[in-house]
Amino acid sequence: MIKRLFDFTLSAFGLLILSPVMAGVAWKISQKMGSPVLFKQVRPGRDGKPFKMVKFRTMKDAIDAHGNPLPDSERLTSFGQFLRSSSLDELPELWNVLKGDMSLVGPRPLLMEYLPLYSAEQYRRHDVRPGVTGWAQINGRNTLSWEDKFDLDVWYVENRSLWLDIKILFLTVKKVLVRDGISADGEATMSRFEGSGFGEKND
Repeated sequence: MIKRLFDFTLSAFGLLILSPVMAGVAWKISQKMGSPVLFKQVRPGRDGKPFKMVKFRTMKDAIDAHGNPLPDSERLTSFGQFLRSSSLDELPELWNVLKGDMSLVGPRPLLMEYLPLYSAEQYRRHDVRPGVTGWAQINGRNTLSWEDKFDLDVWYVENRSLWLDIKILFLTVKKVLVRDGISADGEATMSRFEGSGFGEKND
């Protein structure tokens, strides 16, 4: 209950204070990429329950001759890269936190299609609400292997506390300022999880 009150209070305050910034980002996206301004996708929440996560759009809707989306590296614009490196694309997730779908701190919500690929231990990341930021994000973010990322997620589940959340939020601000760990080596973002740590991302 304390964590939920903490999340609700800070997300409401954040939405209020950051509304001019969010309006400016939305206008810039509409100018550079058109509509929609927001990216919405169903992600697994606590206990794997689906919810619709909302972020600012960072990629063009570019497809190949067969109608398939082009790789992230070809769809991600320079402005989109700036939004990701500054984490401004994550700001609309404060609405998910306010609604109770997410927490400020927790394992990042990944893709629904990953659910059957997790081991029993890895699935424990869904014992808590997913977060806007998390223990893995301040310890390497997208430069981590999938296995290391999940180990850090489970560590957070086992050791979570309000004070740990405050520490993670503080370190997240520091990471954002230096723009550290934005992408994996050789990738525009992060490789797709295929149960063995290889493969195209959508985080």
